[in-house]
Amino acid sequence: MPPRRISLRRYLLSGILVPVAVVVALNAYVLYRQALQAADTAYDRTLLASAKSIGELLEVAGHGEAAELRSNVPYSALEAFEADNRSRIFYRVTGFAGEMVSGFADLPPWTGPLPTQNVYAALVHFYDDRYRGEPVRVAVLLQPVAGVGGQGMATIQVAETLELRQTLARRLLFDTLWRQAALLALIAVVVVLVVQRATRPVRELSARLAARDEADLSPIDAGAAPRELQPLLDATNGVMLRLAHLLEHRKRFVRDASHQLRTPLAVLKAQVQSARRGDVDPAVALAEIDATVDSATALANQMLALAKVEQLRQQGDPPVVDWAPVARAVALELSALIVEHRLDFELELTATPLRGHEWSLRELTRNLLHNAIKHGRDGGRLQVRLSVDAGEAMLTVADDGPGIVEEQRQRLFQPFAAGHQLSGSGLGLAICREIVASLGGSIALENRRGADGAPAGLDAVVRLPLATGSR
Repeated sequence: MPPRRISLRRYLLSGILVPVAVVVALNAYVLYRQALQAADTAYDRTLLASAKSIGELLEVAGHGEAAELRSNVPYSALEAFEADNRSRIFYRVTGFAGEMVSGFADLPPWTGPLPTQNVYAALVHFYDDRYRGEPVRVAVLLQPVAGVGGQGMATIQVAETLELRQTLARRLLFDTLWRQAALLALIAVVVVLVVQRATRPVRELSARLAARDEADLSPIDAGAAPRELQPLLDATNGVMLRLAHLLEHRKRFVRDASHQLRTPLAVLKAQVQSARRGDVDPAVALAEIDATVDSATALANQMLALAKVEQLRQQGDPPVVDWAPVARAVALELSALIVEHRLDFELELTATPLRGHEWSLRELTRNLLHNAIKHGRDGGRLQVRLSVDAGEAMLTVADDGPGIVEEQRQRLFQPFAAGHQLSGSGLGLAICREIVASLGGSIALENRRGADGAPAGLDAVVRLPLATGSR
């Protein structure tokens, strides 16, 4: 099952609106709690006023120990403190010795301590309780009462049902919620419009890419794309450039392979037919066929080598390799060919660590050395020097052959451009040039002249950058 794709617009909208909604909800809750606390404070003052009003109607009857508290509080005296007919007020007056004096006897008496400090200029305490199965808010007031016969401390409790407080709290909550909802809706509309506008370049870019021809690998025009998309466009253009280069290389390889292999195959076919007809001696025919097969095999190997150079180029940073042992191994491989041409061979190597694939360095050295052996003078001198010059690894392969004419200097690096029609396929130097280019170096063919100015040989000079940190 393919992974679920994430919508950029949905991600932006959820990433912005969800935190905003959470903040708005928290803000609404805090505002509601603050409004509810303010309502409680206002209605608690009404309860305190009711308790004080009851306390003013208390009196002391009797003298001495026989003194007792009396209350003549009609319930109509509390009607003035009822905000409307939805809330009800109950009271209880307790005497000096805790006896029931007046009010509702089933109202639970208060037994807790009074706070030492409060915002009111009275010994008052507010608490929540239940009365007759309903939640109530209770104010308890300790009221000093004095008379001719004695004095004492009366306890006055006034309880109010919560209908009015709850109605006010709900109204405050709804007022807060619809304002917060309107704010959230406004923010959502603005965010949607901004996100739509911000993602428009992405949608336009997607539409342009979808409308492109499948073979179109030209760079994408950034146009009015925002700066945040520029790195993505640059990276995409880089990938498309590499793809275009790779496809062009493959097309050229297929074209060259089909063209170059056609000739040896046609020659091989003609040689087989000639041998079947008996036009030539069988031994001679087999020798010709063997030579043609060897030539086609060498051509195919070189073309595969040319393709492998491009493959290694796409693999990124190569490892650090010392060129000296690679060059020594190549010289040993070609030692039989050197002996066959009776060459005075000189090998001078210096450690040169550089970044490159060992196969590339081996192929580069083999092609240069093989060309020097093939085009040099039999019995002459062949010198291979590997040294460090100006922070670069420098390989010089020097032969004492006839050199090259000026018009051939650059043409020899082109594929299938041989210096002589019978000298090979013309891919050796092309492979060398591709390898050197992939390693960030340079290659040149330089004629060497003697003291009399006559041609004295050819120097193939390769320069490659040393690995970072090497000398």
